[in-house]
Amino acid sequence: MKCRHCATALHPQQDVFIDLGAAPPSNAFLDAAALQRAEPHFPLKALACPGCGLVQVDEVQRHDALFSDDYVYFSSYSASWLAHARAYVEQAVQRLALGPRSLVMEVASNDGYLLQYLQQRDIPCVGVEPTESTARVARERGIESLGEFFGLAFARRFVAGRRRCDLVLGNNVLAHVPDINDFVAGLREVLAPQGSLTLEFPHLLQLVQQAQFDTVYHEHFSYLSLHSVQRVLHAQGLRVWDVEELPTHGGSLRVWAQHASHPRDALARVAALLAREAAAGVGTRAFHAGLQARAERIKDELLQFLIDCKRQGRKVAAYGAAAKGNTLLNFAGVRPDLLPYVVDASPHKQGRFLPGSRIPVYAPQHLLDARPDMVLILPWNLRDEIVAQWPQVRGWGGRFVTAVPELRID
Repeated sequence: MKCRHCATALHPQQDVFIDLGAAPPSNAFLDAAALQRAEPHFPLKALACPGCGLVQVDEVQRHDALFSDDYVYFSSYSASWLAHARAYVEQAVQRLALGPRSLVMEVASNDGYLLQYLQQRDIPCVGVEPTESTARVARERGIESLGEFFGLAFARRFVAGRRRCDLVLGNNVLAHVPDINDFVAGLREVLAPQGSLTLEFPHLLQLVQQAQFDTVYHEHFSYLSLHSVQRVLHAQGLRVWDVEELPTHGGSLRVWAQHASHPRDALARVAALLAREAAAGVGTRAFHAGLQARAERIKDELLQFLIDCKRQGRKVAAYGAAAKGNTLLNFAGVRPDLLPYVVDASPHKQGRFLPGSRIPVYAPQHLLDARPDMVLILPWNLRDEIVAQWPQVRGWGGRFVTAVPELRID
């Protein structure tokens, strides 16, 4: 395996960032018929490039298989994520003076969760979304959604037929592309000379410091720091001019970038965050030296908790059929005997089964019917939102549980 950015050879033993064994793709949910067949499992090991510091997993399954037409992740089912998108649009419109003559492109636009807010302001926008299941929903909202994988070839065709964009944005997509150099070259190609690019991604610094190992899964090809993203952008003639630290996904970055030739100076917080990353040792082996042991401790604590609940006759359910939850459950070897079901607000997941663990997914109403003693929140980054939405749980004496970064029961 070679680094997907700088092509440095990666050693499968010496360059290990974390090894989570083998698992199926985290969004490969099963229907009832699939329960009669074997599931493909792939190594889930992330490596840290000694050349450029990019943390990455190997492409063990083609990206067009991982992000297929029946993709089950729809962004609009999280109220907090919709609020995040709305606030971003308000900020970008004001900061970049966007208006009816502007053109905005979102790469990996999903079900139109963000572009709807630009549409409401009569700002021309277009989404690029390869998963037909989500793109169809966006089109039903009247949002133009092009069903292709983004890259340099697509960008050239788009510019030849239309024009370059004043704002190009990608939320939680940079980590999902196998050919990160081609992807960023496409961003450069489609960006207007005076335009701005924003990219959001979970911050590698938070992943390590908070032991967020469950955010490692096959659909996440790369794990990103400001250092690594700045380097990848620079290689394609782009320059970071601002960075924001966000609470989303347990701690994310939003970088604002532009063509390197743009005269706008970088804000001081870019250098400040780069200095913080350097002080933490980002890019060195010492930075992530204890992550494997912390992940194994979290796994052991979760298993012990579930076993204790079973022995004591306490009913346990899970909330949120999230990809990170599948990483956690498969790493820990949790099966329906310890966790009988999970509920999720998305009808696209209900009636299916989690990959690997084969735990059934029900509608949230099932919580009200079953009244479990413990509700394990798998998307721990949405803990506050879920607890606020479900006061009934505490009303019948139930308690909420999260496992990452440590077992928490309240």
